Amino acid sequence: MFALTPVVRALLLLNVVAFIFTNDQVIEQFGLHSFLSDLFNPIQLLTHMFLHGGFGHIFSNMLGLIVFGPMLEQFWGAQRFTFFYFFTGIGAALLFSGINYYEMRDVYEAVQAYRANPTPDAFIGFFTQHANSLYDRVTDFINQYEAQPNSQRLVDGSVQIINRYYLNQVDQPMVGASGAIFGVIMGFGLLFPNTELFLLFPPIPIKAKYLVIFYGAYELYSGVYRAQSDNVAHFAHIGGMLFAFILVKYWGSQRKTFY
Repeated sequence: MFALTPVVRALLLLNVVAFIFTNDQVIEQFGLHSFLSDLFNPIQLLTHMFLHGGFGHIFSNMLGLIVFGPMLEQFWGAQRFTFFYFFTGIGAALLFSGINYYEMRDVYEAVQAYRANPTPDAFIGFFTQHANSLYDRVTDFINQYEAQPNSQRLVDGSVQIINRYYLNQVDQPMVGASGAIFGVIMGFGLLFPNTELFLLFPPIPIKAKYLVIFYGAYELYSGVYRAQSDNVAHFAHIGGMLFAFILVKYWGSQRKTFY
């Protein structure tokens, strides 16, 4: 059995209760939306951490919390651990949102450019550059559009397709405690680097510091080279680890006041 500490137990309970009452409306209102979305609300930087998209999502996050969280809470105390958890979770959300804003700003400008001059070539160029993984879905439409480039119906249809794609991207909420959990994993690896952990898949022992290095490298690679169909918020995971590293190192430099 896991020896749950008070804050870990409370976080686990809050996440489970929130999951029970989560539905599409709750996710739309309290999931983290892009800064460019009309649905964005600053409170979502906090509330998204208690929402999950499915059983596998919440199970993996809560497993990470109850495996790595108690030792950190015992080491730091309840107050410090609570601050650490929310600092890394909100920091992860800010990094993710900043990168999302940078990426979606380019898409927004491309949408505006297409609206100003809608042509078959521009339509093909938009999907080739910004939505290549969805190109096959609009192939039939492209063939019709190329055959009748002056058709107002097809011109209007092309604008609607691009508008719909943009809104689907910018209004897609991000949910989950993963940013904070990856922060907890980083904190554990920094404070207990030589602690041996036994993996389930594959079933081998590994030191905490190597697990952190593997996770960090994998998330960085996946974030940079991710497919457009990949719905995992890799940069939120990286953000959680980054903010955890910063905070642990800062606290380490303030030993006289911290310990």
